[in-house]
Parts: sequence; structure tokens; C-alpha cells
Amino acid sequence: MPPDVMMNAAHSAPSGRMGHVWLVGAGPGDPELITVKGLHALQAADVVVYDRLACTDLLAHCRPDAVRVSVGKQAGLHSVSQGGIHALLIAHARAGRRVVRLKGGDPFIFGRGGEEMIALRQQGVPVSIIPGVTAAAGCAAATGIPLTHRDLAAGVSLVTAHRQENAVDLDWAALAADRQRTLVFYMGLAQADHVGMELMLHGLSGTTPVALIACGTTPAQRAVRCLLADLGGVALQCGLVSPCLIMVGQVVALADPDLVAWARLCREPVPVGTI
Repeated sequence: MPPDVMMNAAHSAPSGRMGHVWLVGAGPGDPELITVKGLHALQAADVVVYDRLACTDLLAHCRPDAVRVSVGKQAGLHSVSQGGIHALLIAHARAGRRVVRLKGGDPFIFGRGGEEMIALRQQGVPVSIIPGVTAAAGCAAATGIPLTHRDLAAGVSLVTAHRQENAVDLDWAALAADRQRTLVFYMGLAQADHVGMELMLHGLSGTTPVALIACGTTPAQRAVRCLLADLGGVALQCGLVSPCLIMVGQVVALADPDLVAWARLCREPVPVGTI
């Protein structure tokens, strides 16, 4: 961990008083999607430790004297390790401070919130969870795609397409088996071709509707719709960037055509819809 970060955690510590950590979901990108409870915690915090995916516009709501620490991660570049984040939260809490760990989406949906909660509990640090709008729910709403629908989808599964090295692969047969379920793949852009091939290999029709939604709920949102058979090729052609969700299922056909462009495999670049 950078020395200045640890020094900030240690100086001017109130003696004999344990602080508290709130794991706060900032939502998927639109700063107005944070909950009222999350905003109140942010406004009261002595220290805010925030992710790359947590909208930095929210930092304007911090107290002027609040310490702000960026611990953002992106592919191949971690400014602070996960262990370093744990140590930082613990150090500030032991110094008696009110600490907000501001995370994109919801802390418990592919946000390592569970790992941070356990690390804090093991060190006797009080921790509370303030949920946030998940990326799946936010991106679905921003494109007019209902994750569930009485006639089309009786359930929804949230799946990470990014697997740790040597991790057991997904149960593709189970994911492909239920035609009345919406599948949402997080961190899926680089794995789009693999996702499409595995689902079809395990029985899901290549004509199943699919949507790719990048930078959802933000002014930079881009969204395209295609068939499962075309997923890998369309992901390459459209020039989308992460963070990007892949939604698979019949409900995708209900997407707002003004918000989601229809894409087919072709030699020319595919126009990408915006909001």
C-alpha cells in the first residue's frame, strides 16, 4: 500500500474509539441512482474509499475535510491490491473514523463486498451494508429490457464471465437448459465469443436474442442487440468498451428500439445505439 495512504490512516487518531465501515453500493453509473441511505452515509463519512466504477460525481457530496482514496481496478492494473484495501479500511476504522467503501453497483454482486465484510469482521471492525442498484437492473431499465416477464422469463441468473485462473468453468448445461430464464453475464465483453459458443454447444438456440450494454445508465451508454449465433462477431465489430453486460433471453426482444440498435454480422462497422 502507498506510504501516504497508510500515513493518512494513522494520523490524528481519536484514542480508544473504534470506527465503523459502511459498504455502500453507488449503483451502475448514473449518480442519481444511489440510495438515500447510501447518500447520507457518504455525506457523513470521514473517509471515502472508492472504486473506478463508482461514479466520481458522487464525491461532490463528501464533506470538504473528508479523506478520499481511490482504489480503482481495471484489467491488468490494480492501483491497490484487495489485501491492501482490507488493510486500509481496518486502519481507518481502528483510528476511530467513519469509513464509506463506495462500490459500483451493489457491494454483494461481483463487487468483493463479501470478502471485505469478512476481513473487517475478523478484525473486530463493525461493518454495515447499504445495497445499491445492480448493474443488471440498471442496464435493463436503461434499455427497456425487463429481466423477468410473466410470459417470457420466470427467473434471472447473474453470472460472471471473468473466471479466476484455474477456477472451475461455469455449468453451461444448467445455464442453457432453462429457456424461461434471463442470463446476465458480467465482465463478459472479452468472453463474448466463448459465452455464445458454450451456450449453443449446450443446447441454447442460436436465434436466442442477446443484448450487449456498455457503460450502462451513463451518457456514454452504448447498446446493441443481436442473435446468440452472432454474439462473438458483433462484440468485435461494434467497438464496445468495458464495463459491458451481456443479456441473453427472450426478454431482450422487448428492448426499446430507440435505445438498442439491431446488429447483424457484416463487413461494415455496425452503428451503435445511444441514449
